Order: sequence, then structure tokens, then C-alpha cells
Amino acid sequence: MSMSRSPCLLLVALGLFAGAAMAAEGGATKEEAVAMVKKGVAAIKSAGADKTYAEISDKGNATWHHQDLYLTVYALDGTVKAHGANAKMIGKNLIELKDIDGKAFVKERMDLAKAHANFWQDYKFTNPETKKIEPKSMYCEKLDETVVCGGIYK
Repeated sequence: MSMSRSPCLLLVALGLFAGAAMAAEGGATKEEAVAMVKKGVAAIKSAGADKTYAEISDKGNATWHHQDLYLTVYALDGTVKAHGANAKMIGKNLIELKDIDGKAFVKERMDLAKAHANFWQDYKFTNPETKKIEPKSMYCEKLDETVVCGGIYK
């Protein structure tokens, strides 16, 4: 192997190591978020909303919690139907809630849900694992008059 290739291989190796280290820290992936949202939509359709919402909102239920990934379900008016990180939010209308940058992310999410069957949305939110405000990407799917969402921290 020539010396000119060694720096490239070193960079590739370092990149792989860094990626493995990040995964080891417990952050869920975009693919995991999409899969969990799809699983949530399927469960709501098959087992019913009330049963599935209760399971999603139970922090001890490993089916609906993976690393820093959990589901949230909203009615299209912004009222929380299920919340995997904070059951105290259930029944509250969060349409006016803003992130640290002043972005009305719940209102934006409801507007996106009314216009699209599924979508990604970026905003900033407190990571339940680190307790720090971090950039977050939320994947959502509209289901009847609700939107089912699961997000990842970047």
C-alpha cells in the first residue's frame, strides 16, 4: 500500500470509530424512529387508541421506549393524547409551545400533519437522557385526526 493512501484509510477508520462511539452513547437512529412510529400507527389501528396510548405513555414499557426514542401522539388541534417521556402532558393543548429559538414547533407540526401523510420536522427540545436542550428531528405520520411522532436527538 502506498503512503498516499494511508491518510485516507486512517480517516475512514477514525470515522467508523466515531460512528460506533456515537451509537454506543445510546442515541436512536432515523431508521429506528421511522420504525417505531410505524409500529405505533399499526398498534393504534389493531389494538385501539386507548390501549396503545396508555402503553406509549408508560415509561416502563420497553416496546415504546428505545434509548432516547419514545412516541408522542397529538390530536390535530395540538392536544397531547399520549407522551412517552412525560405522561403529565396528556390532555394538555401545546399548540402555542415554542422551542428555545421561539419556533412554535407544535403548531408547525400540526400544520405539516394537515398537509402531509408523513414528514420530518427539526426543532430544539430537552433530551430526557442528557437533560440538555438539543437539536431534534421528529418523524411523524398522520393517522385519522391525530399525528404519531417519534424523534431523534442530533
